[in-house]
Amino acid sequence: MAKYDKTDIERRMKGAVESLKGDLSGLRTGRANTSLLDPVVVEVYGSMMPLNQVATVSAPEPRMLSVQVWDKANVTAVEKGIAKANLGLNPMIDGQNVRLPMPDLTEERRKELAKVAGEYGEKAKIAIRNVRRDGMEALKDDEKKKEISEDEQKRGETEVQKLTDQYVAECDATVQKKEQEILSQ
Repeated sequence: MAKYDKTDIERRMKGAVESLKGDLSGLRTGRANTSLLDPVVVEVYGSMMPLNQVATVSAPEPRMLSVQVWDKANVTAVEKGIAKANLGLNPMIDGQNVRLPMPDLTEERRKELAKVAGEYGEKAKIAIRNVRRDGMEALKDDEKKKEISEDEQKRGETEVQKLTDQYVAECDATVQKKEQEILSQ
């Protein structure tokens, strides 16, 4: 049975791009976006939980996020979790609500965020290249075991390289779009 599986390689590369898009959606662009709080974890009931499991996040205004905490006892834990996430937000407690006004991004902070976007993109490209390496090794192993011919191995390697180029280009385009969004505010 051959180890090389083109659909698995493509699925893993697509996963790296989707993960990148998720990471980038958490970067602040100046507009209130509920996905900004996705990476926030809160210490409640003796364990760390994602914010969305202890509260409802909404964007009632373009420059304001509102976090409706379900259990009043967790309000300060939510505030600490948001502060610890280092998102540049200043939580204000209002009863069982935590309000997060979106401050204007300074030029320096915008450049910082664009740099972070680039780093996320680089991590995704490394993941894609690792998948490529796995695919190439699987093709070599299959050829050594005489499960595929040398020509099939070469064709497979070309296929894997095309997929790699396609997904790396998609990463670059996604990061470039996010950087423009951040810098053009």
